[in-house]
Amino acid sequence: MHAPQTYAALEAFGRVRLSRHFYMRNFLYSEIGNFYGRFNTPQTPDFAIAAGQSLCQGLLDPLVESFGPITVRSSYRSSDLNHFGATQVKPQKCSRNPASYAGHIWDIRDNRGRMGACVCIVVPWFADQYDQGRDWREDPDCTISSYIAPRGKLLAAGAEPCEDAQTRADRYADFPCFRGIAYPELPRTPQHQKAAL
Repeated sequence: MHAPQTYAALEAFGRVRLSRHFYMRNFLYSEIGNFYGRFNTPQTPDFAIAAGQSLCQGLLDPLVESFGPITVRSSYRSSDLNHFGATQVKPQKCSRNPASYAGHIWDIRDNRGRMGACVCIVVPWFADQYDQGRDWREDPDCTISSYIAPRGKLLAAGAEPCEDAQTRADRYADFPCFRGIAYPELPRTPQHQKAAL
């Protein structure tokens, strides 16, 4: 697939289905792009689609199927838009491009050759509890960072949580079951098969 050069091509790109619950269009919105009139489209769409499929199928779909709808706050950025946000927007809103490859910039590998995709989300089910003082922290497999209190890294690699497993399990006893929302099977349409490649 070529980089979208027309409205019709961009519209078709936005319709690419990444997973059961998400299409590419869900990740293209940018306040910086909209306010400053800058495009937010990938130069290598197939690569962005592959990274987005991995993100959506491996992380976001399970969240939706456990907690219900989620809201995407910030996600894909083209390298041009990200560079603009890192160098021209004040206060600075984006990290420099090399730090954003395989993160917000889905269609370029990072300096270690890794593919990746980043998304900032809100889980409304939990946001209501957080507003009432609920602690969000969990025992992560990898780094989890937060821009809301408590800010920063939850647990360094190799460190042990300060609470035992039963205490953590008790704190989350009222959470929905993992992927507890049942959905009917999707039909295997040609469009769905293409998006699943």
